[in-house]
Amino acid sequence: MTSVTGPRRLVLLRHAKAEHPDVPDIQRPLSLVGRKQSTRVGTALAADDVVPDLVLCSSSVRTRQTWDLVRSTLGAEPDVRYLDDLYYAGSSALVELVRTVAADVRTVLVVGHEPTMSQAAVLMAGADSDPATLERVRVGVPTASWSLLEVDAWDTLAAGTASLRRLAVPQ
Repeated sequence: MTSVTGPRRLVLLRHAKAEHPDVPDIQRPLSLVGRKQSTRVGTALAADDVVPDLVLCSSSVRTRQTWDLVRSTLGAEPDVRYLDDLYYAGSSALVELVRTVAADVRTVLVVGHEPTMSQAAVLMAGADSDPATLERVRVGVPTASWSLLEVDAWDTLAAGTASLRRLAVPQ
């Protein structure tokens, strides 16, 4: 196992805009707008050098589609885990899932749902978080937006132990 020093980066991505057809919620697909948003997210992550080593993706259709389109413009093929638990997870459960990530993973991208994405960011945000970003995330995040947090180690992640650095909102 390679030793990794420095902070780990956690990216919390809310799925892109979805359709509202008469299907169970977990089966809702992305809209055309959502498809465009997703490719922009991949391009933006790559441009910001925020390329994940590991992706934890909810098992819903819209999160899977979001990740597939993000990946298509990201320029990387990280390990991906599709998790039913992320579809149902609240903020504390999301933190517990991330705590199990291997120590040598530098950047994790979680593709999930609102309000869990914003609530988890707020829960983990510590005193050295960016105040304006924290205030923005407290009210919820729009589709295809992502929050960037820095943490010392995955296994010690808990309430107030991360630094919320930014919120990227698609144009």
